[in-house]
Amino acid sequence: MKTRSASRPARFPYRACIFDLDGTVYLGDALLPGAQETITRLRRMGVRTVFLSNNPTRTRADYARKLTRLGLPADPSEVLNSSAVLVDFLQRAMPGAPLFVIGEDSLRAELAQAGFPLSEDPRRVQAVIASFDRTFDYRKLQIGFDALRAGARFFATNADAYCPVPGGGQPDAAAVIAALEACTGRRVEAVVGKPSAHMSRAVLNRLRLPPQACLVVGDRLETDIRLGREAGMPTALVLTGATGMDALAHAVITPTFVLHRLSELFSLPGG
Repeated sequence: MKTRSASRPARFPYRACIFDLDGTVYLGDALLPGAQETITRLRRMGVRTVFLSNNPTRTRADYARKLTRLGLPADPSEVLNSSAVLVDFLQRAMPGAPLFVIGEDSLRAELAQAGFPLSEDPRRVQAVIASFDRTFDYRKLQIGFDALRAGARFFATNADAYCPVPGGGQPDAAAVIAALEACTGRRVEAVVGKPSAHMSRAVLNRLRLPPQACLVVGDRLETDIRLGREAGMPTALVLTGATGMDALAHAVITPTFVLHRLSELFSLPGG
């Protein structure tokens, strides 16, 4: 693990950068300092950029529009999030299966558009999907409970404890997973978002590059950095989001590099 100060390299040592969004590129509705300039410069140097998010509350097109509106032009093809990976996973594992989705409208719409019937009848449901849901209530818990007890399979978009927002955070999918596990005795079978192999395979398939040529940049040790380490990709933790130096000092999962801001990417060795 190395901490670097900014300097100007002759070249960038990686062929692609895989950026987390919340807490890394932006926070809330504003780009973080240096994000626009850093990513623009990387693109001009020929470095490929992909944006990777566990947040399933927007589609890839929504994320691309948000980045563009904030001043960082992006195409949906440059974005990969947990809902897109879930669709791909389910199309291979359970094509056309009726689902009960504890999640927000964008996730439900994406699954429906992919050909999955959405149902609240526990006798019909073949899989329960746990996700970030700001409308989670006892009625949804009861339907999920009944469906899982009746034999439905159990998957989740992501297992983040909370989603960072300006001034704090919002409880994320981990709370929904925990509620279902606690009352049913079942354990979630697959979580497709970061740091899973489902997500790392999806992004490496998109880039068609060897893992060692791709740098993962994010603000969370347990998702961004773990994903990179387990997939054989170098990692850079940026201290602009969920992880501070105090947490890093006691961490089991450690990044290749530590950055105080994104602009310090240009100080990485090999340039």
